[in-house]
Amino acid sequence: MHNLPPLKEYIIAGAIILFSLFLGIVFKRIIVQWLIRVTAKTAWKGDEVIVHASKGVFTYLFLLAGMYAAAIYLPGFGVVKKEVVFLVLHILTVFCLTLIISRILTGWIALYQESTDSPLVKSTILNYIIKSVVFVIGILIILQILKIPITPLLTALGVGGLAVALALQTTLSNLFAGIQILAAKNLHPGDYVRLESGDDGYIVDINWRSTTIKALSNRIIIIPNNRLADSVINNFSKPEEELSILVGVGISYSSDLEKVERVTVEVARETMAANEGAVQGFEPFIRYNKFDAYTINFNVILRVRTFVDQFLLQHEFIKKLHARYKQEGIEIPFPVTTIVKADTAAK
Repeated sequence: MHNLPPLKEYIIAGAIILFSLFLGIVFKRIIVQWLIRVTAKTAWKGDEVIVHASKGVFTYLFLLAGMYAAAIYLPGFGVVKKEVVFLVLHILTVFCLTLIISRILTGWIALYQESTDSPLVKSTILNYIIKSVVFVIGILIILQILKIPITPLLTALGVGGLAVALALQTTLSNLFAGIQILAAKNLHPGDYVRLESGDDGYIVDINWRSTTIKALSNRIIIIPNNRLADSVINNFSKPEEELSILVGVGISYSSDLEKVERVTVEVARETMAANEGAVQGFEPFIRYNKFDAYTINFNVILRVRTFVDQFLLQHEFIKKLHARYKQEGIEIPFPVTTIVKADTAAK
């Protein structure tokens, strides 16, 4: 075999590589698809994550194996050249395995996110941390393969770390502020919040740099984590999503207050019973609170399941209350201005 002409040796080596690539494609199209079907039937979803995370890398691993076998086969390739090829193949193999492990871990985290209420787990900060740790370990292994001493490198990084920290002061501030926000457990992806600026919406994500909030108008609000950590925030989802709402009403001084209370509570009870966003079983009530210039004012207290449910409930309640007041003869007064015109002729 070693007496073959160099051209034939390279042809055979190329054939080995192509055959390995063919095996990788076949493995991906047949074996991997079969594994996907099998794992889809199992109770544990983690095996699906493993298959999906590695299916796109199998072809490259087979190709690397073929290149490795071809390099071993070539007798006239030279020892030094083979060492360089093996070194490159080792580095590429470590990179592929690092990528697979990173995908598997982030996939498992995604599964855990579906079954936990931990704000740290549900945010993307944890994904960034896991990916960073895995790739740092992969880089250290590659440095070991290249026989580059790690200790002097770490020393150099430690010396240069101060300069990097100063240059990335804002970025690091946002990173640690995001971790602090999540560790405090006061804010959580999915919570409905209102900022000091008056903007409000659902928290979509808290990542390493900023917090993304989606307003009801379908616009995105992005606020740096360090500013968010120093802000006063109203969280309408904590300690629970249910909340009471107050609907202000004013009636005339000539009204029978007992009748007004009875009618208003009846309308509130009927409206809540017909609205899915209302907390069923909650008994609405009213509280008079002010003698105003034209009206006696009071608040109607209702209870909704989430912050956004209040809008439809208030809408339906006001319509029904207005119609019922009109039917019962209860007056909702409005300001009247009287203009007195002086009689200039009498003067």
